[in-house]
Amino acid sequence: MMTHQELKEIAWNEIDRKSDYLIDIAKRILKIPETGFMEFKTSEYVSNKLSELKIQHRQGIALTGIKGYLEGMSPGPTIAVMGELDSVRVKGHEYADPSTSAAHACGHHCQIGMMIGVAVGLKASGILENLSGRIAFMALPAEEFIDVEYRYELHKNNQIEFMSGKQEFLRLGEFADIDMAMMTHTSHVGNTKFLLGGTTNGHFVKYIRFLGKAAHAGGAPHNGVNALQAAIVALNALNTQRETFQNEETVRLHGIMTSGGVSVSSIPSEVKYEGRVRGGSMEAIEDANEKMDRCLRAGALAIGAKVEIITIPGYLPLINNQELSDMFSSNAGTIVGTDAVRISADNVNRGGSTDLGDLSHIMPVIHPYTGCATGSGHGIDYLVQDYVQGVINPAKAMAATVIDLLSDHSQGAFGILDKFVPRLSTDDYIASQRARFHEELYEGI
Repeated sequence: MMTHQELKEIAWNEIDRKSDYLIDIAKRILKIPETGFMEFKTSEYVSNKLSELKIQHRQGIALTGIKGYLEGMSPGPTIAVMGELDSVRVKGHEYADPSTSAAHACGHHCQIGMMIGVAVGLKASGILENLSGRIAFMALPAEEFIDVEYRYELHKNNQIEFMSGKQEFLRLGEFADIDMAMMTHTSHVGNTKFLLGGTTNGHFVKYIRFLGKAAHAGGAPHNGVNALQAAIVALNALNTQRETFQNEETVRLHGIMTSGGVSVSSIPSEVKYEGRVRGGSMEAIEDANEKMDRCLRAGALAIGAKVEIITIPGYLPLINNQELSDMFSSNAGTIVGTDAVRISADNVNRGGSTDLGDLSHIMPVIHPYTGCATGSGHGIDYLVQDYVQGVINPAKAMAATVIDLLSDHSQGAFGILDKFVPRLSTDDYIASQRARFHEELYEGI
């Protein structure tokens, strides 16, 4: 029986041998950016790559998701290695789709290259024969919670219930056979090559419609009810709430107005707003959400309009599993040097949100960052510059971590699972998310 290190060297050599192939996968996905639940070209491309590796898989999970397996020689836990299919919209980004403004300004294209890189490494001769358990390869849709109106329509038409990829995979039972999960995210983290630990904000998602009455904007504005003015009053009221939030709760209230009316000469009768209520704890999010709803109602009341408030269950704060992080960190240090690996304290909150946070309350997960990009995430200037660090080294680190988990009759995996205490069962999670969904039409007093 080969040692862990011997198995890792075989995997690493195979990943290095196919590094051009793996980097090309990431770069090709970079050029076909698609947003959540619309990643049909990307999903088909990933499916073709898994087929090239003779990895059996299913497509069309939660519309565009993919799931396949590699089997070890004996039974054991199942480890998910994940990548995200979607992009954001950043108009003017160098690689933005000119018709949709979709752009991989968050690095998800590299995640798919990493995921396939892990498969390449673990399929190398002699490795699976020394592993107990399975590796699931999961390409997931819709991590970026954008295009809320579109997703809400999918929800109303019963095409999806939950409006992000991992949430919907959980509802569909696609994580029922998974024991722990990992993925690596690209980032700009200075001289650090790998950054682990820390947490993220959870959030609620808001889809708001202010409803007024159209009238001639020049000749008879008094006959109308201006939905745009109602929205302006509401957003100004929302700004007055910011001093009520405690700094340590990292509360963020933000959004975009997706429709402000249809004609300059007509009083706006409908205004649409997509917003986000973020915070470091569910208690803080619920408090901020209540304040936001009061402000929305106040804007409608002041102008004599109506407001439809749809609150959509968003993400939970991320919990990185410490033992799994330590295992990944050790492997990353071997690959890039221990001085290039940094670990954040558990309470360091990066402000953003991820649906991996939801999964982290149910099973052990890790979400390390690889320092390979320049610019600001979700910004026009965000670009992956170092594709070896963006694809190859994370694939090596995750493949090595899988080997540590599933070799020696899965002692590493069982050691983590024996200590893990979930905060939620899948059933409890689904019930709590459904309970958070709320629709209200406020018509004033």
